[in-house]
Amino acid sequence: MRYFFLSLALLVFALLAIAGFRGSKTENRPIEIFPDMDHQAKVKPQTPSQFFANGSAARMPIEGTVAKGMPAQNEYVNTGKMGDKWGDGIPIEMDEAAMHRGQERYTINCAICHGPVALGNGIVKQYGLSTVANLQDPRIRYMADGEIFNTITHGKATMNAYGANVSIEDRWKIIAYLRALQRSQNTVLAELPETLRAKFTPAAK
Repeated sequence: MRYFFLSLALLVFALLAIAGFRGSKTENRPIEIFPDMDHQAKVKPQTPSQFFANGSAARMPIEGTVAKGMPAQNEYVNTGKMGDKWGDGIPIEMDEAAMHRGQERYTINCAICHGPVALGNGIVKQYGLSTVANLQDPRIRYMADGEIFNTITHGKATMNAYGANVSIEDRWKIIAYLRALQRSQNTVLAELPETLRAKFTPAAK
């Protein structure tokens, strides 16, 4: 038992000795049990550095560097613009697999607000968000593909930006699928191929 009390007394003495140094000044670096990466082998912006020949820590970006949140290049596929106007057309290769991908991404990211066939009647609209756009509206149907791409990327009004969540390629695939949805709700019988037209033509009695 006496060893226990002796150990306890030594522990208390050690704690008091350590506490006694609190508030004292020293030029020595303190002992850090958990340094939390406070001291790193790096250079800070706008500071000198002897590592580089010119003595500057700042470096010029390498060729092709793209700032975060900025388009890779000022091209239609990245911005939706052709010159100073919104462009039209899907600038990526489209096939059946790409269209299915567009359908999948639309269902995940868009249908909750705009509905499964883009009528603006998704579950969010049903729960009270009255500003959801009907994508079958003529204004949207005749809107340039590039402007729709820009809206998906940066958002508009109460619509959030999806540029950080949906890749550039997937945004164009969503637009291609949206155009298919719009066509499905606004096509006249004469525009259908003959093989499909017969399915919608009443049989003669």
